[in-house]
Amino acid sequence: MGQAKFKKSAVVLDTSLFVNPEVRESFGRTPTEALEDFLFLASQIPHLEFYMPPSIFEELLNFIEPEKISGDLLVVLQQKPPKKHELTCPAFLLYELIEDMRERINKGLRVAEKAVRSVSKAGEEDIIKDMRRKYREALREGIIDSKEDVDLLLLARELDALLVTADQGIIKWAEKFGIKWLVSSKFKEYLLSSIKKAEISAALKS
Repeated sequence: MGQAKFKKSAVVLDTSLFVNPEVRESFGRTPTEALEDFLFLASQIPHLEFYMPPSIFEELLNFIEPEKISGDLLVVLQQKPPKKHELTCPAFLLYELIEDMRERINKGLRVAEKAVRSVSKAGEEDIIKDMRRKYREALREGIIDSKEDVDLLLLARELDALLVTADQGIIKWAEKFGIKWLVSSKFKEYLLSSIKKAEISAALKS
């Protein structure tokens, strides 16, 4: 009987998989339950290696109960920082980032101007609340705005990995970098399909 071999592939994970209530729903009710379920499934897939930058893992620890997670299972999720001093970045991406930031700053200014003009038409608290929401949308949605976001992108690029996240800003920049990505809502299906492949491979070897 011929042997089916799977080349080991890397998968880089974002915290949104476990801390975002809508995203983690298929894995568990709490971040701890979601992480446990993921680790149990991932441990059955020998042809996949799962990574998380240390900065992201530290972020995750703020949401879970570490004492409830088996140390054996945690071996499945490897912590690896990207090689920040060895990776190169195409210059056009820097130009795009600068242009994007300029557009967002202008949007933020327009939001503030509109809020000032509406002072006499609504209560102060309502205006501030509305301005904060619109300002956040204008400046933060669809952009990478933290070192942790950059770590995810750089590590996925370094490992030629599949990046799994629910963050639209990270997805947008993953496409610019040519990084493979998977939306978080499809991740459990991906894991279950990978388990089936592993079982088929094991059966062919026996």
